[in-house]
Formats: sequence, C-alpha cells, structure tokens
Amino acid sequence: MSLATEARRLAKLLTHRDARVVFAESCTAGLVSASLARVAGISQYHCGSAVTYRNDSKHRWLGVSSAMLKRPGPVSKIVACEMAEGILRKTPEADWAASVTGHLGPNAPKRFDGLVYVGLASGERTARRKRNAIEVNATRHRLTSEGRDARQREAAELVLAQLRLAIEAESDG
Repeated sequence: MSLATEARRLAKLLTHRDARVVFAESCTAGLVSASLARVAGISQYHCGSAVTYRNDSKHRWLGVSSAMLKRPGPVSKIVACEMAEGILRKTPEADWAASVTGHLGPNAPKRFDGLVYVGLASGERTARRKRNAIEVNATRHRLTSEGRDARQREAAELVLAQLRLAIEAESDG
C-alpha cells in the first residue's frame, strides 16, 4: 500500500467517525501530517502536528521526561508514549494522537538503525468534551526499506495504518 492510499483510508475513517487527530513526529519530520493534509476536506479532522526532532523540543513542547530522553533514550517505547500523550493533552479538540520516533540512518548505531516506535493515545470524553482519561500504547517496528527517504515514507505509512487500525478496533469493540 502507498502512503497516499493509507492517508486517504484514514481520512475516510476520521470523516465517518467524526474523529479528530493530532501528531507528534520526530524521525518523519512532518511527513505523516503532510500526507494526511493532502487529502481534500481533511481540515475538519486534522488538528495539526508538532515536529519535535530534537530532545529539548520533545521535552519543552510535549512534556516528555528529561530522564526518559536520557535513559532509555529518545528511540524507545516510553518516549513514543509520552510524545503521543503530550500532544493529545495540548490539543483538547483531538480525539486521537499518534507519535513516531526512531533512527532512520545513515550513521545510526547498528542496533537502532531502522528502528521506530509508534505511539497512539486516545481519550474518553464527557458530554462537555472534557477529557477524562487518556489511554496510551506504543509499538516497536524494524523498517525494511533502505535509505532515509524510503524509511521516512515507510514510517509515515506505518503511523497512518496503525492509527486507522486502532480507531477501527475501538469502534468495532
């Protein structure tokens, strides 16, 4: 499946479910948001994106713990969770948040090369649209493509697909 196709599938689902989404992106540098924004009519459902490439931005903009950014480090499940939760808290109109952090190379340490974490956060709301609780999860992925551009596209497609599947699962369950 292509990035554009995955973006259209997510846009259709967001429209159908009247759900809003926000993103926190590191290694994809805004590609997730830009891909979804190419779909006509998405502005009603796409709240925005924070591109937090550097650790200080993750900490200051999203509230990611400085301690977690040091150990286990920015490419970790906990940081992906904190990124998703942080952007959702800062975007009250959003129903869902997705984050991505990883090492795409070149020059990444071998154990981190091509490794990404995708975080998803959703919040239950009361009738007055106040957020009660946030549910957060993250998954680890090893990218199969080679080269930075191809890996960015693969990671962005992965974020859109995982978000779509989570929204579908919530609605079906």
